[in-house]
Amino acid sequence: MQHLGIEDTVRNALAEDIGAGDITAALIPAERMAAATVISRDEAVISGRPWVDEVFRQVDPQIKVQWHINEGDQVCPNTRLFSLIGPARSLLTAERTALNFLQTLSATSSRCRHYADLVDHTQVRILDTRKTLPGLRMAQKYAVTLGGCFNHRIGLFDAFLIKENHIMACGGIAQAVSKARELAPGKPVEVEVENHNELQQALEAGADIIMLDNFTLQQMRDAVAFTAGRAKLEASGNVTDLTLVPIAETGVDYISIGGLTKDCKAVDLSMRFSSDIPAV
Repeated sequence: MQHLGIEDTVRNALAEDIGAGDITAALIPAERMAAATVISRDEAVISGRPWVDEVFRQVDPQIKVQWHINEGDQVCPNTRLFSLIGPARSLLTAERTALNFLQTLSATSSRCRHYADLVDHTQVRILDTRKTLPGLRMAQKYAVTLGGCFNHRIGLFDAFLIKENHIMACGGIAQAVSKARELAPGKPVEVEVENHNELQQALEAGADIIMLDNFTLQQMRDAVAFTAGRAKLEASGNVTDLTLVPIAETGVDYISIGGLTKDCKAVDLSMRFSSDIPAV
């Protein structure tokens, strides 16, 4: 989990919330202990346990977290997710940041699980995009895979994605692909195309992946037949619950969906203190 940058991400999130100190929690006697339970009010695929654990660890190592579900479990409304025991001040200070991570990452995983299940009868892989929340790129990429979908490139550094403006600035598809091979041999090269003529150019240039931007279903079928495995094909553009399955059934290799990470509705979570307050 170290490569996900959890410790730094949590530290930054706590800093923006706590600032110089939680003045409301300071109303509570420092010695007061409390027990709390967090539940999900929605059906969801739960994702984000490592971030939640790190929030409570950084706020107060005295807090004990007991999980009642596993990471990646699909839960029903009113499912008890985890319990907490620790100083009341610390529990309240950590609450919102912990739940922010959990509600956002669970929303991402839930959306991904929904889409992955819809196309389970095909060979297509659903990909995320770079349309992630600032500062949460790696966390959301993790949540995508937990939900059964796949990561596209992580950022601008690990793969080429040559789009319309790149092509114009380079002088053409062939020139752009050639320059990419020269600049970073071994990095995947993907080219976005808008019609059959550009598809042919990308194939002739030796692109590894070709993104079919807003192609019709018939155009996608024709592209699959014409490409005949010479490159991977990715469908992109305005993919919804209604269009996803027909697109998958055209035979494309990938479908990229920005909505996996940018349009998710947060899972409704609730933390409640128990009436049984532990002894100091």
